[in-house]
Amino acid sequence: MPLTLYGCLRSRATRPVWAAMELGLDFRRVPVIQAYRLKDPAAPDAPFNTASPDFRAVNPNGLIPTMEDDGFVLNESQAITLYLARKAGGLLGPRDAREEALVAMWALWGRGIEDDCLSIVQKKEPEAAAGRLRAPFAVLDAALAEGGGFLVGGRFTVADLNLAEIIRYAQPDRSLFEAAPQVQAWITACQARPAFQAMMKEREAEPL
Repeated sequence: MPLTLYGCLRSRATRPVWAAMELGLDFRRVPVIQAYRLKDPAAPDAPFNTASPDFRAVNPNGLIPTMEDDGFVLNESQAITLYLARKAGGLLGPRDAREEALVAMWALWGRGIEDDCLSIVQKKEPEAAAGRLRAPFAVLDAALAEGGGFLVGGRFTVADLNLAEIIRYAQPDRSLFEAAPQVQAWITACQARPAFQAMMKEREAEPL
């Protein structure tokens, strides 16, 4: 059974799909829409969604993304990306225990700012959210300067991929990036990668 990724791309499923494309993996994607986006997710003609019994059989949490790989089921987008990078080998994943710890550290760090980044793209008190993000953006800017433009090992890794998909939510606030030129250069480089471009092309083709 091929590697299967469940989820629509207007969700955190962008992360594992980008990773799978980055790694050149053979995978299939099963579109699963969030139940809250549907008027009646239980309707007979409702699209496959996070409340559908068949999806809940795969992920009882009813959340996307979810991965299934030869009977191994994994949830949480950043756990999936790390698994894919480790399984595939190569430069995207950590090379040793220290790099693995750094990947985990940046994943947790990113989760700490994700809600504020989302507030900007969702226009929910974006000015207050931007104010809270200025200090962590300065921290990230310094880390990227020290790391030669990357988070781990002086190269593009799953740590960059995961965090770039969080920082993307804050891009409508240009002032944050003007004050953090290393962050601006880094996100531009991440989003210029062919795998990101391919994933976003698929995302833009999805219904709103």
